[in-house]
Amino acid sequence: MTDRDDDRDHRFSEGEGFGDPYEEFDLDPPELGVDPSKVDPVDSRVITDTLDAHNIDQDDVDATELLDVGLNYMQINRYEQATDAFERTARFAEDKRLEQEAWVNKGVAHAELEEYDEAIGAHREALRIDDESEHAATAETNLAYALWEFGETAQALEHAERAVEIDERFAEGWFNRAFFLSERGLAEDALHCVDNAIRLGLRNAKVLEEKAEILEELGEYDQAEDIAEEANEMRERAEQQMMQDREELFGQGPGASGTDADVGTGARGADRQSAPERRSDRGLDGLESTDSSDAADRDREWELE
Repeated sequence: MTDRDDDRDHRFSEGEGFGDPYEEFDLDPPELGVDPSKVDPVDSRVITDTLDAHNIDQDDVDATELLDVGLNYMQINRYEQATDAFERTARFAEDKRLEQEAWVNKGVAHAELEEYDEAIGAHREALRIDDESEHAATAETNLAYALWEFGETAQALEHAERAVEIDERFAEGWFNRAFFLSERGLAEDALHCVDNAIRLGLRNAKVLEEKAEILEELGEYDQAEDIAEEANEMRERAEQQMMQDREELFGQGPGASGTDADVGTGARGADRQSAPERRSDRGLDGLESTDSSDAADRDREWELE
């Protein structure tokens, strides 16, 4: 050490020292002071959710736009991201109808991930908010689908029936009810339901195939064959249209796009194994319907059988 080091003309600051006991220094914000015993260690979203509540003002969030984000994720098959977006929508939505809509769509996203337990919970939460609203019928029929996949077939039929009780013009609800009734051997009742779905404009290959299966169960083989042929023709037209759309979009020649041959499959289908169709509350195409101009020409006054 040199003499120069000893001749320093300043002194180190003299603090008051630590108390006894002293309060430790912590960079973590107070918002993260969560009881670890109340946090699931595998829940990776707990920190994000905690910070959301403290750092985001309710007025700064447009819940409607957040719902649209979730629907856009659904359109590109990003279902995990969609569930997060819908859950946040429900948390920030001030309008109960919007909150209910978010829960319904969250249930659909979970079902796409085959997380049927979570889907059941989301649809039940939607119905807890209001079991008579405009979204209730959709929640009921999607709940029926999730229960069916979860093995609760008896409850599935109950909720499918509840869906059409809430909204008797809900075509997808009638179709799902037809499926459940047919699975329980009630072919005549199932035929009435699928006919109601068709009257409401739900006429596509999937629905016609279901009707053909029901007619076979009733012994109406000639009529079933005619309906099955119509369903095959409709499916072939849908396949051709899909290939044309891809060619126009990507500029590829026939056979280059690698399209799937299975178009419009879902409820039952040729293998009779798939469950009935679920429907997202908005933004997602569930079952294909007939052209809206045709629907406008039909007499809107009809009676259920």
